[in-house]
Amino acid sequence: AKEDPTLQAKIDEETGEYLLSGMGELHLEVVEYRIRKDKGVNIKTSEPIVVYRESITKQSPQLEGKSPNKHNKFYIIVEPMSDEVYSAIKEGTIPEGRVKGKELQETLRGLGLDKETAKGVEDVYQGNMYLNMTRGVVHIGEVRELVIEAFHSVMDKGIVAGEPTTRVMMKLMDTKLHEDAIHRGPAQVIPAVRQGLFAAILSAEPILMEPMQKLYTTAPQDFMGSITKLVQSRRGQILDMSQEGELTTVVAKTPVSEMFGFTSDIRGATEGRALWTTEQIGFEQLPRELQNNVVREIRTRKGMKPEPPKVSDYQNPQG
Repeated sequence: AKEDPTLQAKIDEETGEYLLSGMGELHLEVVEYRIRKDKGVNIKTSEPIVVYRESITKQSPQLEGKSPNKHNKFYIIVEPMSDEVYSAIKEGTIPEGRVKGKELQETLRGLGLDKETAKGVEDVYQGNMYLNMTRGVVHIGEVRELVIEAFHSVMDKGIVAGEPTTRVMMKLMDTKLHEDAIHRGPAQVIPAVRQGLFAAILSAEPILMEPMQKLYTTAPQDFMGSITKLVQSRRGQILDMSQEGELTTVVAKTPVSEMFGFTSDIRGATEGRALWTTEQIGFEQLPRELQNNVVREIRTRKGMKPEPPKVSDYQNPQG
């Protein structure tokens, strides 16, 4: 990975395995070959894993998170982030990190947020936002960083399948805090916020979003029928076709999860006469009919119960 800037590598903290990610299946095959042949290192590899994103499709009701000592309560709403705000984050118009004072308020209002909502933004994290909408809470400043820490932990590992969360706006609407600081420390605040946030997300019609890529395939015209059939069999969508001389280029949008084994299949379909490249283009909602099965597969692979939790698992009765 040090020699190839298009690759990312890290150690899995739970299994100790070396995780390597790159631009695609063929790319990883080349890297594996180089490690074995050029470096002389005998390595074991596993089947590729697709990393999804979790998100939500509607606003949740206001739900409560209660601390283990029952002395602190947090009332939370989540809602989907608009395309305009999300694009501004990805483009860098809205930088990730803590938001101080009136910073970004004008930009946020220009993207469709009302004055009070824009004023409440306090943190932008991995395509998500935390907003403090409370009024007159005496000790809110003392627990601010703990609330944000809990927010980050849920965005890093979502409740549905343990995948990163994206495009979620978390609003802290109100909170009741114990007057004594010793009763509102990290062991009390963080679990309470996580509990309320989990319940809110589960009540907001959570979904999985799958990684997509743009596929460019160039081959002699005679093979175009085979190429389009192969792409469509993998849930691909043909975007464009162009011809230059005897060669035709097909541009398609395909889910990353459907592209394993494409290398050998395209070689067979074109007698080895096709050239292809891929480009990552972000995430799109996984089709509804596939959501439940994919969630179960991910949870089973991670050693979790196949069925995701319910709102009632995290929501205490009010009072």
